[in-house]
Amino acid sequence: MLAGLGVPRAQHNERSALTLLALLDLPPAATWSQAGNPFMGITTLMNWFRLHYGKKYQPNTRETVRRQTMHQFMQMGLAVANPDQPGRPVNSPKYGYVLDPAVVQLAKVFGTEKWTPALSRFRRKLPQLQALHDQERAMLKIPVNMPDGSVVEITAGGQNTIIRQIIEEFCPRFTPGGRVIYLGDAGAKVSKDEMSAFQKLDIKLDAHGKMPDVVIFLPKKNWLVLVEAAATHGPIDNKRKLELQELMKGSQAGLVFVTAVLNRKALIKYLRDIAWESEVWVADNPSHLIHFNGERFLGPYSA
Repeated sequence: MLAGLGVPRAQHNERSALTLLALLDLPPAATWSQAGNPFMGITTLMNWFRLHYGKKYQPNTRETVRRQTMHQFMQMGLAVANPDQPGRPVNSPKYGYVLDPAVVQLAKVFGTEKWTPALSRFRRKLPQLQALHDQERAMLKIPVNMPDGSVVEITAGGQNTIIRQIIEEFCPRFTPGGRVIYLGDAGAKVSKDEMSAFQKLDIKLDAHGKMPDVVIFLPKKNWLVLVEAAATHGPIDNKRKLELQELMKGSQAGLVFVTAVLNRKALIKYLRDIAWESEVWVADNPSHLIHFNGERFLGPYSA
């Protein structure tokens, strides 16, 4: 079915098949004609895999399911996020997905003589579905003024609110002359231009590695500033710091680690976990940085 729908070959795998079955609510004993359309978040999907097909994914693979399957389903127009509340933040426990009703109706005839003509009609209709869902998502974008004067748009809600503040408030104050070489957005892959920028610094990115939210390169100081928005995934703790060092292995630029939080209340929440030899920026006090030990303020350290 995935092949028939035209899903990219990278998603012709067990994970994507289980995701499709879960979104159709089809356990092993069900028939295709019983396909449903439940609203499911990533954790619910993974629990469904385990309950009905005995496939247990580790909790730290949630991002893989979201980025390497759900994102592609949405890009194609097969699925939509939060039709009941499109602006729901990515970090909301209520965030979830449903299939487009046309996909559900198509699935109901899989394996019958109606499948081939129904699939042909669906494939002709798919570009229209994709355009419709793209338009819906575009309406929820927020503009971000980049340090070079350009404007980019990122998905509204969730941690992207603080990412916007990092670009517009943190960068002019603490990384003047810096160039944003990576700007995270919910579900987005590293672009070719971004990948090229890392390669010029002798960094070979792992396609499955979890990127920081913002990466800024300062040519004059040869620094690479890695900023993590703690709104969704937490701060740069010792574990995350090691992950980022491994991800940026080979960098010809010194690494600087910055955790960004919305306010002091959020800082208190994360205080015990923040790694030494890193910085913390509090968005509602944008002209100040909090330095966590080490012999220098806002600068790289040798590994």
